[in-house]
Amino acid sequence: MAAGLAERSCLELSAAARGPPRRLREVVFSPPGTAPLPAGRYGDSAGGFCYQESAQLAAATRNRFVRWTTSGDTVELVEESLDVSLLNNAVRLRIQGCPFLPGGVHLCEVQNHLVVLLITGQTVHRLLLPHPARMYRSELITESQMQSVFTDIGKINFRDPSNYYVIPSVPGLASNSVASAAWLSSEGEALFALPSASGGIFVLKLPPHDAPGTVSVVELKQSSVMQRFLTGWMPTAIRGDCGPSDLPISLSVHCLDHDAFLFALCQDHKLRMWSYKDQMCLMVADLLEFMPVSRDLRLAAGTGHRLRLAFSQSLGLYLGVYMHAPKRGQFCVFQLVSTESNRYSLDHISSLFSSQETLVDFALTSAEIWALWHNEENQTVVKYINFEQNVAGQWNKVFVQPLPEEEVTVRHDQDPRETYLEYLFMPGRFTNAAIQKALQIFSQGTETHMDLTWDELKKEVTLAVESEFQGSVTEYECSPEEFWQLQVEFWSKFYACCLQYQEALSRPLALHLNPYTSMVCLLKKGSLSFLVPCPLVDHLYLLSNEHLLTEDDAAIFDDLEMSRDVVCLVQCLRLIGESISMEMAFIMEMACSRLQPPEKAAEQILEDLIANDTENVMEDIHSKLQEIRNPIHAIGVLIREMDYETDADMERAHHLNMRMNLTQLYGSGTAVSVVCLGVCKIATIRFLICRDLLILQQLLLRLGDPMVLGGGQLFQSQQDLLHRTSPLLLSYYLIRWASQCLASDVPVDTLESNLQHLSVLELADTTALTPHKLVSGPQTIVELFFQEVARKHIISRLFLQPNTSLAETSLNWPHLITAIVADFLPLLWPSNPSFLFPECLMGSCQYTQLQEYIRLLQPWCHVNMGSCCFMMGRCYLVMGEGHKALDCFCQAASEVGREEFLDRLIQPEEGEMVSTPRLQYYNKVLRLLDMVGLPELVIQLATLAVMESADDWRSQATLRTCIFKHHLDLGHNSEAYVALTQNPDPSRQLDCLRQLVVVLCERSQLQDLVEFPYVNLHNEVVGIIESHARAVDLMTHNYYELLYAFHIYRHNYRKAGTVMFEYGMRLGREVRTLRGLQKQGNCFLAAINCLRLIRPEYAWIVQPASGAVYERPGASPKRSHDGECTAVPTTRQIEILELEDLERECVLARIRLTLVQHDLSTAAVAGNSTPEETVALLVRAGLFDTAITLCQTFKLPLTPVFEGLAFKCIKLQLGGEAAQAEAWDWLAANQLSAVVTTKESSATDEAWRLLSSYLECYPSQNSLYHRCVINKLLAHGIPLPNWLINSYKKVDAAELLRLYLNYDLLEEAVDLVLEYVDAVLGKGHQYFGIEFPLSATAPMVWLPYTAIDQLLQALRESTTNHYNVVLYQKLCDKMEDYQQKVSVATRDRLYHCN
Repeated sequence: MAAGLAERSCLELSAAARGPPRRLREVVFSPPGTAPLPAGRYGDSAGGFCYQESAQLAAATRNRFVRWTTSGDTVELVEESLDVSLLNNAVRLRIQGCPFLPGGVHLCEVQNHLVVLLITGQTVHRLLLPHPARMYRSELITESQMQSVFTDIGKINFRDPSNYYVIPSVPGLASNSVASAAWLSSEGEALFALPSASGGIFVLKLPPHDAPGTVSVVELKQSSVMQRFLTGWMPTAIRGDCGPSDLPISLSVHCLDHDAFLFALCQDHKLRMWSYKDQMCLMVADLLEFMPVSRDLRLAAGTGHRLRLAFSQSLGLYLGVYMHAPKRGQFCVFQLVSTESNRYSLDHISSLFSSQETLVDFALTSAEIWALWHNEENQTVVKYINFEQNVAGQWNKVFVQPLPEEEVTVRHDQDPRETYLEYLFMPGRFTNAAIQKALQIFSQGTETHMDLTWDELKKEVTLAVESEFQGSVTEYECSPEEFWQLQVEFWSKFYACCLQYQEALSRPLALHLNPYTSMVCLLKKGSLSFLVPCPLVDHLYLLSNEHLLTEDDAAIFDDLEMSRDVVCLVQCLRLIGESISMEMAFIMEMACSRLQPPEKAAEQILEDLIANDTENVMEDIHSKLQEIRNPIHAIGVLIREMDYETDADMERAHHLNMRMNLTQLYGSGTAVSVVCLGVCKIATIRFLICRDLLILQQLLLRLGDPMVLGGGQLFQSQQDLLHRTSPLLLSYYLIRWASQCLASDVPVDTLESNLQHLSVLELADTTALTPHKLVSGPQTIVELFFQEVARKHIISRLFLQPNTSLAETSLNWPHLITAIVADFLPLLWPSNPSFLFPECLMGSCQYTQLQEYIRLLQPWCHVNMGSCCFMMGRCYLVMGEGHKALDCFCQAASEVGREEFLDRLIQPEEGEMVSTPRLQYYNKVLRLLDMVGLPELVIQLATLAVMESADDWRSQATLRTCIFKHHLDLGHNSEAYVALTQNPDPSRQLDCLRQLVVVLCERSQLQDLVEFPYVNLHNEVVGIIESHARAVDLMTHNYYELLYAFHIYRHNYRKAGTVMFEYGMRLGREVRTLRGLQKQGNCFLAAINCLRLIRPEYAWIVQPASGAVYERPGASPKRSHDGECTAVPTTRQIEILELEDLERECVLARIRLTLVQHDLSTAAVAGNSTPEETVALLVRAGLFDTAITLCQTFKLPLTPVFEGLAFKCIKLQLGGEAAQAEAWDWLAANQLSAVVTTKESSATDEAWRLLSSYLECYPSQNSLYHRCVINKLLAHGIPLPNWLINSYKKVDAAELLRLYLNYDLLEEAVDLVLEYVDAVLGKGHQYFGIEFPLSATAPMVWLPYTAIDQLLQALRESTTNHYNVVLYQKLCDKMEDYQQKVSVATRDRLYHCN
């Protein structure tokens, strides 16, 4: 296979500068004792410094370097890292009035410090910064950002005399030389070598920073080895022992342990070598001996010569000298050779010639020279050469970043604004700084546009140009053509402004070469770019024809003939590429964008080429084709070189080694942009190669010449190659598009929502899908992918694979960047099994870009088709086009089990039931649609999945449950019921049924719930509704009423009655409010109605369990006071209730309601009260009529009613006006007999009248009610009303006498006895209910002798009371009289009887 070229050309890759200009910290210092010099005295310069351990994997300074640019009296220092984002890494230092010497910035490493040595036209400075290795331990660097070495530069005391010195006027700085050198001695002294005004060199020495000392100046003179101190100095002009010919124009220093060799390239074309320690010139070499010279050159002062050193531990010290001559230049490379007795000489290694005019800078290694020129057109030219191996002196070209086109072509069918904005803001074309400066000038300084982001800048540019444009067209109306032309005019004006600043900022100032990593950078006025090796195919295509001829003999491949065939083939492609106009190129671009076949576009371009072939290009191509021995084979080789298709998916990333600090390797924004720009460059070049190759193949097909086709080559082979080239072209077109497509900035809440969706798919942890915004500007989607995902894969593959050698060696930039890009392209390659790129776009919410990516990919790429369909579905889902998403998800299902991404998608969770791959896929998509909230689509997909799961009842159950749930959510009750009935799993069916009941109840869609047929589910429905009815709050849920309706609908009246009776009972127990009692009454009425609809012999129900003890599934066990579970009674007595029982309960409920309506405070106790308790409550409330009704209903005695009413009469009689007023309320609630009175009656009178009416209306056995009333009155000391006494006398006078005696009412008792005796004897006998008084013929009469004896005894015992004595006597007399009359009557009776 390919052996590769020993040396190839390089590509320049600029680090992205799409962010706002770097915010530099300003430090200003005005050295005392200096007069301001003109700022433009010296030209701008740049340079770089690399840490000694920058190539070591485990070092804190790995891949870090410092670059600087000087302009006037200002130096900008920037620390860069390819691994991490450095904070506070840029500083602008201004030493007022002291312009910097070109190259007057030198950095040196010591153990704990990084020392910056600065040389201006008047001063020298030393800055001490902490070394990064001291700031961080390398093995702990796992963060993606770190502090820069310049973080604490603001703490430095610039005025400290030990760290700066003003250059003395004697010997003074030479005005016509800008050479300088600076270094640190092994003792820590800072030394500055400068050209003396009188010729020669003087060295200024600052003492160590941590030791006291004075500044000394030493002059190195060829005539003397004696040092001369500043004191007693004598100008050389007076001495006359040295002319200006030895004035150094380029200085370099090589440090030894205790000495330093100072090399000076002088005006007299001689190289002098000094030992600083010995103050001795050790060697003088005339460099003109090594180059062809004329007399003029020998006599002219050498002003453009340059000197560089390169040291290798193995090879020693190399000196590179550029000898400048008019119209030409020559590089000479020498090796320093030391002989015995401390003599030194130069060993000439190589001489290399160059025809470029102006050398800007060059860099030297022990094997290579890198050179930077400006040619006559002021264009940048960079080349390099390996002077050891390249005997022919052939320089290798570096393809520098071209400036943007001078003009933008706008077609008439294009909008000028859109076209110019697209061109201006295409990644990698213009920097943010250039556009901002152009905007500043274009807006004529009206506004300051600083620190604008890429999107803000785009808006500001649009506003600025449009406002300028609008201001010019307000005075008149113009046609669309004129309007279009004016737009183009203003936009081209702004574009020219941008181009001007881009050119200024792109001007290269120096080369920076890292000898440890072999990294070469181009330092520009406003940016930094990296030089990387060019891949073989690109190298051949980009080389000019004269270079290609020299490559013809090189062994590109092992087979020399094949190498020549490929070179000839590439020459044909170049001929085609150079002939293609912009319009022709546009045909191919549009064909790729519009998904048209590239072969057709190539055929059209070929026809246009043939039609417009004025320079006989076709003949040249035809003759060049004749030189190819086997064109089919050569084309196949070229295609294989460009094809990154792999058979197997690349292994997923390993865990990167923390100890080796691989987690952040090449993870900074700079490295990411360089790698991705390299991919973009390769994709752009290869797209052109493939385009030209397609055109060439169409030409071969058209020619059909068997001689050209290699003699007997089959037409089919040519067709196969054509169909291999077309996907190749489209692949590179897609990669180029992705490399130029900017990623969208995503809000945090969108990212979080996206992460939730990915967690449903279980993709959240497969790759690092959480974009962190540490970049300074917007990223392209390829940069995003590299930073988040691809970098870890590539680094783990390069460093953690077995048998890798990279881990043991130091980092080599050219090898690593080539390997990274080569490993990155397969990850981006559309036809590879790896699907990481689209997955990363999905995880980063780049759905617009992902949609376009798949649109460009789908028609021609037949790998990962299912995964692409799934991704497109995700895009549609995010865009709100759910039905399109569902179609895509369904299409993707056919590829499940065949693609790596879909296989990862369907990996079952722990404990999850494993089903077929397609069902697992459907399950994931269903969960995703459910989370997004698209129930209609869930139903559609689940219905489709049901058909797939015919043999799997578990999956069927899951899917049917899913369908049921979402139909129910949507309010499709009938469909939900159908899904429920089709569920094969009884437990799930019961769960669904339970959910149906609850949801329809909550929605009050009870008619549907009642009317569903519930085939084979009737008992389950009843059980569910019953359990809910008994478990939830009665007043907020109507499960009992639902159950009643359910039974009524099915004509099951007894169960309906039972339900309503239970409902009423529970309402009384649990809802003790007015509303609860109202509902209770209605419930009992409904229950009665139900039983009345049944034949009498069946009109009964079973008494529901008291206390609502129902066995509910899932209910917690009841416990006793000590925590033990109480035993549930297994049996209970069944009580049958008939219609009469229900009617009595209904009466009780109605009476309770009446009570509560009269007195709301009784609601809490009345709800579940027994009839006896209710009577007491009614009596207390004064509802005596109602109480009597209740007593009669339940056959209860009326005693509590009479006692209560009697007590109320007592209270009224004893109470005041308030009691009288209050009494009317309860009196009004009772039916008083209508008696017309002639005077106003009081509440007391009415109460007594009510009591009297009750005693008349409700007679009792043995005058029980009279007795209890009199008892109550007497107990409270209330005199008995006459009507009551008269009433009771008629009923039971003897009992009245006993009551009098009980309450010691002797006088009343005596009166009663006297009256009673009279009544018996015939006087007023009708008042005592005596029908026949005492007579011989009448029935027998009697007196309560026992009570009368007790009365007499009581009177006898209280003889102290005179009045009682009188009463006693009166009673005795009456009794004697009575006895006599009784005796007479008795005798008469006996007489009559006989």
